[in-house]
Amino acid sequence: MNVLTKPRMTVDEFLAWAEGRPGRYELFRGEVFMMSPEEVGHLKTKGAVYSALIAEVRNRGVPCHVLPDGATVRIDDVTAYEPDALIYCGPELSPTTIEIPHPVVIVEVLSPSTRRIDVATKLADYFKLASVAHYLIFEATRRSIIHHARGADDTIVTRIVTEGSIALDPPGIVIAVNDIYGTS
Repeated sequence: MNVLTKPRMTVDEFLAWAEGRPGRYELFRGEVFMMSPEEVGHLKTKGAVYSALIAEVRNRGVPCHVLPDGATVRIDDVTAYEPDALIYCGPELSPTTIEIPHPVVIVEVLSPSTRRIDVATKLADYFKLASVAHYLIFEATRRSIIHHARGADDTIVTRIVTEGSIALDPPGIVIAVNDIYGTS
């Protein structure tokens, strides 16, 4: 019996393939994965995170930009993810840009279908990018944020935050847990 293997793609081939295609996709080690539909709790948390980030960037006047899901972050030649939100700093990118070259903050909101990937594989992959200073993982079903920050000598410092706020420097903003989950 002959086994047919799935065709593998580079990130450049993937971006060309995905352009104009309905749905959301990610590329992992050359293989395309369609992203599952999102539950309301996931969407609400993702919206609250995006709103809090954009308000804080504007209020602090930092030269950075916040994007919701939809932007692609290239990890290497055969892996590209679409985080739930991100911050990049510097000049604003062209409106036709699909790939964000130097994200500083990456956000994922956990869902049952992606939990294992978000807390392990993506954690290791996102910190392969020298520009990433913070990786925030938000629980959709309970008040909890896992904050991974790049420390000295590229160590990754991790803490779980359920109250108070999280300082993200760079880019020089603070996110209050209540802004995401409301008052406890």
